[in-house]
Amino acid sequence: MIVEVISASPAEATVIANLMELYLYDFTDLGGPSIGSDGRYGYPWLDAYWGDARREPYLIRADGELAGFALVMERSLIAPELAGYEVSEFFVLRAYRRRGVGEAAAHALFARHPGPWYIGQLADNAPAQTFWRTVVGRYTRGAYREERWTEGERRGVAQTFVSPSVPSHLSQPPILSRSKDPAEGAES
Repeated sequence: MIVEVISASPAEATVIANLMELYLYDFTDLGGPSIGSDGRYGYPWLDAYWGDARREPYLIRADGELAGFALVMERSLIAPELAGYEVSEFFVLRAYRRRGVGEAAAHALFARHPGPWYIGQLADNAPAQTFWRTVVGRYTRGAYREERWTEGERRGVAQTFVSPSVPSHLSQPPILSRSKDPAEGAES
């Protein structure tokens, strides 16, 4: 299966917003957001991913089909003294889970943004913790740290590591693409 991580253009913001609703619905099992009176969960920071150079939205495709999305941001948005990147949101459609799509997409993101990384999960989200420990462990060959975090009433764990770009032990470099902006008809 060919997995691509594609920079999402402003024209694709609606696609990510639609996928975000599925992602947020998955969190309702963990006491996640309540649905609004308009029938949507909503994600108040989504528009910032097309207006702030420190945030990047990506679509994930598997064999050309839409398979999910990822939102990456610079750590300096949370704390100015922190360098590196954070996976703020990551979602793979259920039809593509447990097929290597999420891992390939995560590795592509790490390679695209060399440097320090922070990936946090809620304490109650055991499947996410298992996924990220496995993915980060394979990418770094176990060279990562795990720490506990608390933010108000929320708590969880996070994996931290430094991405060297494409690690030499990966069999092939991940596929990265930039989406075409339909308004320009060229790579953006």
